Amino acid sequence: MSTTQSERLRELLEPLVSSQGLDLEEIAVDSVGRKRVLRVVVDSDAGADLDQIADVSRELSAKLDETDAMGAGEYTLEVGTPGAERLLKEHRHYERAVDRLVKFQLAEGGELVARILKVDDEGLDLEVPGVKGRKATGRRLAFSEIDRARVQVEFSRKDNEKPNQKEEEA
Repeated sequence: MSTTQSERLRELLEPLVSSQGLDLEEIAVDSVGRKRVLRVVVDSDAGADLDQIADVSRELSAKLDETDAMGAGEYTLEVGTPGAERLLKEHRHYERAVDRLVKFQLAEGGELVARILKVDDEGLDLEVPGVKGRKATGRRLAFSEIDRARVQVEFSRKDNEKPNQKEEEA
């Protein structure tokens, strides 16, 4: 049996989130003054749109109202998706970050900023951007070499074309 409130909430809410075609990524209960806030983060391979977020929010709210999972006091339920600079923890997070620029904290120290090209069971194929006019280089990184990884926000990407875009236009 689960011991922490977050574990109990995960057991209660995960089936509802899954039934909506989403993954339950994170649950956090925070106290803000006298109020409590239950933050639920959901996502999917295709992302989650506002209608899905609203639907799952209604489902979770109804389930929480019929149980005592949050206790007797008032709380606010916030349901959303991971932020733009999401932390990559699970294999599926890396798969969802293909073609995104990621900052890696390496297990042996140091850091690396590179674009994820491909993900498999052992690790990642990366493109390390060139510096000062140099060409980008390829690199293989095993999951065991990664301490932390976080998606980076790109405001302007020189290479705005998706792979195979040129072929489709031809």
